[in-house]
Amino acid sequence: MTAAVAAKLLGLFVTVALGWIAARQRWLGQPGEGDPARLLGNAAFYLFVPALLVRTTARLDLAHMPWGTVAAFFVPALLLLFAVYVWGRRRAGQHLGASEGGSAPSGEGAAAPAVRAITATFGNSVQVGIPFAAALFGETGLAIHIALVSLHALLLLSVLTALVELDLARERQAQGEGAALRHTLLLTARNTIIHPVVLPVLVGLAWNLTGWGVPPVVDDALATLAAAVVPLCLVLIGVNLESYGLQGQWRGALQASLLKLLVLPALVLLVARFGFGLEGLPLAVVVVMAALPAGSNALIFAQRYNTLQAETTAAIVVSTVAFAPAAWLWLAVLAALSPFASP
Repeated sequence: MTAAVAAKLLGLFVTVALGWIAARQRWLGQPGEGDPARLLGNAAFYLFVPALLVRTTARLDLAHMPWGTVAAFFVPALLLLFAVYVWGRRRAGQHLGASEGGSAPSGEGAAAPAVRAITATFGNSVQVGIPFAAALFGETGLAIHIALVSLHALLLLSVLTALVELDLARERQAQGEGAALRHTLLLTARNTIIHPVVLPVLVGLAWNLTGWGVPPVVDDALATLAAAVVPLCLVLIGVNLESYGLQGQWRGALQASLLKLLVLPALVLLVARFGFGLEGLPLAVVVVMAALPAGSNALIFAQRYNTLQAETTAAIVVSTVAFAPAAWLWLAVLAALSPFASP
């Protein structure tokens, strides 16, 4: 691992540690003055993340996207996402296609399957991924990585939002709080579209398709808001770490980390190499993208639905610590299977 990437990882841990210290010292509020983690999570989810999504989707160069390489990453990523989600539904005593769901395990809600799915598939593609791709693959590989990043939240968060809103509607029905099926479906569709993740994506794509370009004043405002996403999310991880700690979360964190660091890149490698015929640099970029540690958006998602915040926080920390040896492993596999040229 290069010194630049190692320094970037260290910087992430320092920022998380500052969040932990701020919560420990009560700089963000005293007990009884509200939940600082909830406040930070809401600020990120309702203000800063939507700005980032609108700006990203409005500026996408759809005509020059490497669609084959994009599909080689997202097809296996979505396969694993659905696999973890279905496993979570069954673990909660629920079954896909049933009209009523069973009771969830103690301490978990209807959103737990979707939260576990995002933790196992959504990588830290910006804070860790961009410097890692730039150091390893140069400008050509970084361009491929950026193409994947531009669709990362758009696809994964949108799919998971639809799934979790459907699960919440099922839960309301099972508890006798739901309305008629038609009304439930309309409410689910509304909650999926009028959502802090999906709606900004749709607005950005709609503007993109007009071909008008984003006005400079609007772009500057969106860029200013979007710049707060990374530091705010890292501080939020530290705040949650102080609130929940790692004790009692090791099993879930290790499961999510193994899925994110080993299972997902292995699946991407197989599908990309033997399904889409990728080799060399494009293959290396998609596999390393898949092997990135769990991203902070997983915690924002968990905060939004008030589910598994402690487990998600632990998974982000554990997978980030374990990323270095995992990255070395996958680079060695790639060098043996389909060598690529480093800059």
